[in-house]
Amino acid sequence: MINFNYVRPSSIKAAVDALNKDINSQFIAGGTNLVDLMKRGIASPQKLIDVTNLPLKNIEQRGNNIRIGALALNSEVSEHPLIVQKLPLLSQALKAGASPQLRNMATVGGNLLQRTRCTYFYDITMPCNKRKPGSGCGALNGFNRMHAIFGASENCIAVHPSDMCVALTALDATVIVNSSKGERKILFKDFHRLPGTTPEKDNNLQRGELITAVDIPVNDAFSKNALYTKIRDRASYAFALVSVAAALDVKNNTIQNARLAMGGVAHKPWRLTEAENFLKGKTVSIENFKQAADMAMKDAKGHGHNNFKLKLAPNTIVQALKTISGI
Repeated sequence: MINFNYVRPSSIKAAVDALNKDINSQFIAGGTNLVDLMKRGIASPQKLIDVTNLPLKNIEQRGNNIRIGALALNSEVSEHPLIVQKLPLLSQALKAGASPQLRNMATVGGNLLQRTRCTYFYDITMPCNKRKPGSGCGALNGFNRMHAIFGASENCIAVHPSDMCVALTALDATVIVNSSKGERKILFKDFHRLPGTTPEKDNNLQRGELITAVDIPVNDAFSKNALYTKIRDRASYAFALVSVAAALDVKNNTIQNARLAMGGVAHKPWRLTEAENFLKGKTVSIENFKQAADMAMKDAKGHGHNNFKLKLAPNTIVQALKTISGI
């Protein structure tokens, strides 16, 4: 790890100003991802701006939204009564991530910004367009069991590692950011990026912006029938092979509304909008769930070692929908 300077501002403005003064600076909070990247020589900021002293740990309801401060710890959010009661999908997703020790350090803002766990990205001896643009994608023709089946490009087939972000995608969250220009809101579905020709860019944050909060609309129907399902190689402290965030609004055995998103399958949390629209107005049945899952998979493409996901993913969708509907 290289030497670096360290500052700890006490206000949002001071933090943003510190970032703007030095192009080689970077924010740090819990550090559960950034410190690993620095140790491996993947990230090398010359200045770390510690934002943990900022007043961004609130968890509160504001009208029809629940606002979660960017510095709220993953463990605190997952256990907070407001989240457990009104956003159980988010609570479940957070509890499925990492280990209790990491959740006690990791922040909501940091979770949004964590980088892929692709082994080629972490191995600096291997080619990786995300780490070094133009060097190639080692995973494309390498061992790609954990990699993307949706939205990939010839430049990158890595997947986004977060569980929390899958739930936030399904829940139509909004990311609040601050900069010297003031506050900006980014719809969660637009926050992360697909690799395209610029796989080194994970999200649509602009230079000088600090994530300050996440807003999530409350829907009482989705608080009753929601489930986060994560398929992984071991029961804990493992990243998703495939995960599904699912919620249904059901009245008289008819689906009024649906929310579906997947993790472990794309460079960003993957929303299944077409499958959601198909389910609206349909009766609760295994046949309709299977049709929705098949619709969700129409653009999926395996890359060899991860071909098993082409079967695992739709099966996981169907199982999640069956579980929350009780059939």
